[in-house]
Amino acid sequence: MRRDTRGPDMNDDAPYPPDRTDDELARLDITVLLRYGLTAAPGTRRTALFGDGAAAAAVILDRLGTEPRSVAFLADTVRAGGLARAAELPEPLPRREAAVLAREWLRAGAELVGGIAADDTAANWLRAVATIIELKQLTRARGRST
Repeated sequence: MRRDTRGPDMNDDAPYPPDRTDDELARLDITVLLRYGLTAAPGTRRTALFGDGAAAAAVILDRLGTEPRSVAFLADTVRAGGLARAAELPEPLPRREAAVLAREWLRAGAELVGGIAADDTAANWLRAVATIIELKQLTRARGRST
């Protein structure tokens, strides 16, 4: 019997991803998602951080003209020096508005007592954000070329 692939299996415990617009994502409180998701065990809080939280951060940073390579570089900086060190950077991302947001997010993570594990999780999250920004830009470019 063929399984319907349009939605989750009735016995599947995985949540079905909700449809959210970019505007709805942009209104999410990423700082709160970081505070509760960075040091959380795998589960709903971590999923929210890496799902809607990463998508929301990507929408916001993309709207501010942030290049994915800048976010990826910040991820490498967090991995190498930690959240606290990255939060002290005078300009964690190019452009003032993006830098202010990134510093707020970095500080939220640095306030946690998560040590290297939180630093690594934050670096992975920033990499996810960079990937989503890049995908958004590639999709827009393809749309213009057709």
